[in-house]
Amino acid sequence: MDGWSSGRTGTAEPPEMMEALVQRVRKLRASIESSEGYAESTAAVLGSYEQRLSDIDAAMRPIQVSRQAAQRAHDNIDRAIRAANDILAQVVTAREAEATILKGPHEDLESYLKAVDRLKEVAGFFTLKDNFNNCERFLNDINILLSKSSLMIEEEFKNLMITHSTPVEPDLLLGWPSKPKWAIDGDTEASGGNSGDSKHPSKSLATTIDRTPAMILPRILPLLNALAQRLVQDGNQQSCYRIYRDARRSALELSLRKLGVEKLSKDDVERMKLDALEAKIGKCTQFMRIAMRLLLPGERKLCDEVFDGISFNKDQCFAELAGTGVLTLLSFADAFAKSKRSPEKLFLLLDIYEVMHEFGSEVEVIFQDSFCSEIRGAALGLLKLLAQTAQETFVDFEEIIEKDTSKTNVHDGTVHPLTIYAIDYVKCLFDYQSTLKLLFQEFETGSDTEFQLGVVLIKIMQALQNNLDGKSKQYKDPALMCIFLANNVHYMVTSVRRSEAKNILGDYWIQRHRRIVQQNANQYKRVAWGKVVQTLSVQGASSTGMSIPSDLSSSGVSRAMIKERFKSFNMQFGELHAKQSLWTIPDQELRETLRLAIAEVLLPAYRSFVKRFGNLVENEKKPHKYLKYSLEGVDQLLGEFFEGQQSGE
Repeated sequence: MDGWSSGRTGTAEPPEMMEALVQRVRKLRASIESSEGYAESTAAVLGSYEQRLSDIDAAMRPIQVSRQAAQRAHDNIDRAIRAANDILAQVVTAREAEATILKGPHEDLESYLKAVDRLKEVAGFFTLKDNFNNCERFLNDINILLSKSSLMIEEEFKNLMITHSTPVEPDLLLGWPSKPKWAIDGDTEASGGNSGDSKHPSKSLATTIDRTPAMILPRILPLLNALAQRLVQDGNQQSCYRIYRDARRSALELSLRKLGVEKLSKDDVERMKLDALEAKIGKCTQFMRIAMRLLLPGERKLCDEVFDGISFNKDQCFAELAGTGVLTLLSFADAFAKSKRSPEKLFLLLDIYEVMHEFGSEVEVIFQDSFCSEIRGAALGLLKLLAQTAQETFVDFEEIIEKDTSKTNVHDGTVHPLTIYAIDYVKCLFDYQSTLKLLFQEFETGSDTEFQLGVVLIKIMQALQNNLDGKSKQYKDPALMCIFLANNVHYMVTSVRRSEAKNILGDYWIQRHRRIVQQNANQYKRVAWGKVVQTLSVQGASSTGMSIPSDLSSSGVSRAMIKERFKSFNMQFGELHAKQSLWTIPDQELRETLRLAIAEVLLPAYRSFVKRFGNLVENEKKPHKYLKYSLEGVDQLLGEFFEGQQSGE
């Protein structure tokens, strides 16, 4: 006894220490036995240590004489007491962790995860203490509780994802004011501080100055991130992947559906009338803008935030959740491009192409990784399909114009409806000039797009001219045929001169076609007025080959011939006036030019004829029978030609 005391001055006697420790173990054991969970295995462990302590106590009672033996015994007691304290601390920690874990993670996720971590540490502690009795059973109970905690974490992640993965309301999307901006890699602030797990080689989706709508409430994001991190750490990556993908895919598709996006086939498109198609395409292009500017960037950003700092294949996850929605979004444009072509559909097709091309860079950024290659390929493939369909429609239009066999008869020689239709079509093409240049580059990158547009226009104009040449042959009156061609070609020329087509077709085309107008005008004068002018010619008056005497009154034959000439002129001019005042030259400049050309030939000839031979008929009983038209009267009646209405004589 003296030896123990002298060796441990100032400390409690070993028997007293052992008694206190035994009492402490008994009290803790009694407390644990009354609790739930793994109390039985814990109590067994404590019972084992209680027995050990009792054995130590019994062994101490025979006082050893040897000081060295007493010191060894004291060291053994110290080690046993420290081991017992460690055991008791771990048991207390396990009991506290159990209570927190059984409450679940919903109320206080941070405390819950800390409790799980502490329980894992307890399990690790007892794994190293395999020389103690009942440890295996105790560890088994801890592992069961840890498995239960993993399931609870998964369930909490699932509940949060489902609860907060609601569709974005259409009113919010339709009223969102601005489009996002894209940042070059390295802008960590713009990318939300992403750890870089997702490798984007050239660009990354940036947080916009005017942010996209929140896909999930910001206060929920840290919870989802913590839960996802724990699931991945626990080896539940596939469950985490599936839960997130399914929840966000459902939310995205429902957002698109509520917005009005629907999957349509080629047959659906072909059943629509043009007005319905136009309205549908207006909505379709709007939906594309919303999806590319708001929904898809928002989903990409959300995926990066939820899995920030986690070794997780979020690119593949994003590709799978977005794939179905994107293909549905593109289905109408795809069906439209594959539907039966028609010239009227071209401008609607160009509207779609313009929007698709506008978001080409966004598609490359949002879907740039390898897992998104199918989506990216679908979008870029659709762009090429739209371009191909547009080019084929140009060829169709040329053929339609050249082979038009419409039975619309233009009786007055005015501009044919086909000409107006074709020229209006060409004018509309220039509303899409920038889009057409982009379209031509789809197949010939770096080529002169203006030249390609010029080739298209020249082919359309040539097809129109070929058709007009064919239609002109339907006129039995060659003069009216010339008026018809002059009218239509002049309409083509003036339309080109007053539009942007002038810069594409060039001055050479304009001058060449103005010459065609002039050729037809000259031909008209010859076939319509040649005979009339010949009637008034002096040579015609002496066509018998005889010289005309200065005083023709003495020649009855010559007087009769002059009378006949006046009567012939009156009849021919009257017929021409009656007929050609019904003809139409709608362009005032061409109309006045042609009237002036007639007057320049007819009026001098008539004036000369009347002046020279009028005296031969003035003294007749009915001189007006021969001098029916005065010079002023002829000039006035010429002003009624080509008005397209009956004029009084």
